[in-house]
Amino acid sequence: MTRTVGQVRADVEEASRWLAGRVVRTPVLRSPVIDELAGARVLLKAENLQNGGSYKMRGALRAVGRLAMAGHTGVIAQSTGNHAVAVALAARQHGLAATVVLPVDAASTKVDRARAAGARVVFAGTSVEERVAVANGLSDESGHPVVDAYDHPDVIAGQGTASLELIEDAERAGTPLDALVVPVGGGGGVAGACLAAAGSGIEVYGVEPVGCDSLARSLAAGVRVPVTPAPTIADGLRPSCVGELPFAIVWDTLRGVVRVDDEEIAAAFRLILTELKVLAEPSGAAGLAGALRLAPARDRQRTVGVVLTGGNVEEALVARLMAPRSADLAEEGAAA
Repeated sequence: MTRTVGQVRADVEEASRWLAGRVVRTPVLRSPVIDELAGARVLLKAENLQNGGSYKMRGALRAVGRLAMAGHTGVIAQSTGNHAVAVALAARQHGLAATVVLPVDAASTKVDRARAAGARVVFAGTSVEERVAVANGLSDESGHPVVDAYDHPDVIAGQGTASLELIEDAERAGTPLDALVVPVGGGGGVAGACLAAAGSGIEVYGVEPVGCDSLARSLAAGVRVPVTPAPTIADGLRPSCVGELPFAIVWDTLRGVVRVDDEEIAAAFRLILTELKVLAEPSGAAGLAGALRLAPARDRQRTVGVVLTGGNVEEALVARLMAPRSADLAEEGAAA
């Protein structure tokens, strides 16, 4: 917590150089239909096409790579899925052992991906507190460090490189960003976005599902506020509290937080699939849902960037979201 924002922003730029050639420089997508709905240019960074299926690969590779260079032989991570998958893949690339702690209700797609990457999978409850306790215990037993999904400078720097690339690509295309929208779980991605955008004049917004709004409540209170996460189809956006380091970075740099409900997330999911022809998970689609919430400005000269953070989604959920009924969404939310 002693690192300044300026120092951490330099870390994002350094991470970007280090990750060049190690991660996919994912494409930026655009749809006339989405532009019309938003009343602005909307540029979507397709991190659902990233190695491992999410932008979490960026932070995991950066953090695990540095640990490998420091001589560590194994790593431990906890998450609802994407960070765990990314750490498992990064550990395999560097020849390290990986243990990942997942909730008992983790999506089978993410469990299977972590195991396929060679990780030992441990299940622990449904809350982040339960997973953290187990991960810390495993770390004490093994001596392997925990690669935290949110409160880790290298993870934040790595996540921020997705936003940095989007900013750079928008400038090269002659449509520099006016705003940048990023879904919020524990806050690592949106903190990285704030660092990447520092000094540019770009407004950065976070997006949280209704009832999973620790960041919005924390910003209003001036201190971190935990919540009991409500059911949501966005399984990656359900931590009980925003991370300490992310909150320190965003509290005076974030323009605002947009809350979206499951109906809005589902509508954004369908737009991405039908208009962009790519598959994003609901947690990633939440970013577009938030951007559409910002639409009342209706400035067609305005350019809004959105990070589609991931694409690891269950086939059954895809089917339900493409043929939506209110009862289906309620059932899925209750099961989340």
